[in-house]
Formats: sequence, structure tokens, C-alpha cells
Amino acid sequence: MPPVWVTGRSKEADKPVRTNPTGRQLRLGIELRKLRERAGLNATEAGQLLGVKQNQISNMEAGRAGVSPERVRTMACHYDCSDTALVEAIAGMTGDRKRGWWEEYREILPSALLDLAEVEHHAARLCTAITVHMPGLLQTTDHARETFRQVVPDLSPPNIEHRVSFRIKRQAVIFRDPPTPYVALVHEAALRMQFGGFAVAKAQLRHLLDMSEREHIIIKVLPFAAGGFPGSGQSIFYSSGPVPQLDTVHLDQSHGPVFLDAEAQLSKYRLLLERMEAKALAPKESREFIHSIAQDL
Repeated sequence: MPPVWVTGRSKEADKPVRTNPTGRQLRLGIELRKLRERAGLNATEAGQLLGVKQNQISNMEAGRAGVSPERVRTMACHYDCSDTALVEAIAGMTGDRKRGWWEEYREILPSALLDLAEVEHHAARLCTAITVHMPGLLQTTDHARETFRQVVPDLSPPNIEHRVSFRIKRQAVIFRDPPTPYVALVHEAALRMQFGGFAVAKAQLRHLLDMSEREHIIIKVLPFAAGGFPGSGQSIFYSSGPVPQLDTVHLDQSHGPVFLDAEAQLSKYRLLLERMEAKALAPKESREFIHSIAQDL
């Protein structure tokens, strides 16, 4: 028999409403709204069905109110959602009460960067396709520092160092135990861009070669000879969730990352990445290609 909610105030309802929900909290709310909308219910009808006020439904769907795993399962039951894997994955988004390491940057860096670190932290798999820059998760400290020195308007020296340390800390996802599987599609243009000069560029290429030897990291090069390919004009970061519906695309824009999670958008970028990967060199050939560029420096 499915669990039911008791009409009246709950412990969750007594908690103060969040004013600045994180990206993960917002995504949880979006998924709850999708479940409700698939059931053909508006917020008022859902509230009546579940025995809570309409504004509580709205706050949960906006990420402003906390939700327990039990409540997610109850909502899914009343919304007639039979996709158990999806429901459990959404319920799993409610359970992490700890403050992530990225919270120490809350008053220092844009919130979108913190959301990016949170998405990466919870991802089941990560994939990057990038044309001009090195993937952030594979950058050396010196390369990252030089990248941030090129930002317009200029960043202050302390802000540059904050961003460098933040980027390096993000890389923990590919070093932890167990590490997150990671695929990087890197264009030849990025390999030949000498950020920071000869010594920094050479060290960066050697770092790529070292990282490509790790079992959970696949680096594939898109050489100039591959010609044009879909998605060549943008940097694409794809984070796989526990189920495909919870995947996230983040696009690197000059003003910060933009996150996409609509089903049509996810399908589009999966296809783009598949076509890009089809044009890339195999991992062994890619290592040889990177090695040859490093030798030419």
C-alpha cells in the first residue's frame, strides 16, 4: 500500500523557505514538476491530492523547500509514475545534506561555477568536447592560471588564484576512489594553443599524456584533417546522471556555464557528442598525436 501524507503541517513545511537554492536543489524541483505535469495536474490539484497547500508544492518545485526521499516516492505514487529507476534517482537527490567543498567559495565566485562543481561531483560519467581550450578537469595549474589571465574584463590577482584553486579542486572527481569515468574530445587547435608559452604548453601536453594512461580516462583527438563536425563552435560538457533523464548539459559561455536538462536538449547533445567522437582518433592514436605535437615544441 503506498504511503500517504497526513493533512496539516509537516516538519518540512515548518522549515524556512530557501532564498538561494543550489543548482541541484533547483534540478530536483524541476524533476518533481515534470512528474506532476506528466500526470496532467496543476499545483493546486496536486496539493489537494497530497493534502498540502498549493504554495508548498510550488516551493518544492522551485527548490525553495526541502523534500525527503519518502515524500518524493509518495508524490510519484500519486502522480502514477511507474518508472521506479527514475523515482529512486530523484529520491536520491534529496539525501545529501552535507555541504560540498565548493561552498567555501560561495561568497567569492559566481554561483553557476559552484553549481558546475556540484553537478560534476554527483555525475556517474563525464564527457567534454572542446575546440580551443584544454578541458578544465585536465588542466595543469599553470595552464589554468594563464587561461584566467586572458579573461575580459581583467580579473584581480586574488580572483585569478581563487579560480585556479577552484578548478584544481574540481579535478578531485577523476582522482577519488572510485573515480568518475571521463571522456575528453579535444581538438587539435586546443593542443597547439600555447597558453603561457613554450614551457607551460609542453607541460600541459605531457600532463594530458599521463592522464590518458589512466583506465577511467579516455582522451580522443579531433585533428584538423577531420574537417568540420557538428558542435565545433562550442564547448560541451555532458554529465550523466544515475538515469538518462537526470543527465545535464553545461555549455561554457563567456558569462559562465549554462545548464540544459530538457529531454530534447539532452537528445540533441548526445547525438552531437556521438558524431564528434566518430570523427576523433582512437585513444592510442590520440596519444601518439599528442606526443608528436609535444615533441615539436
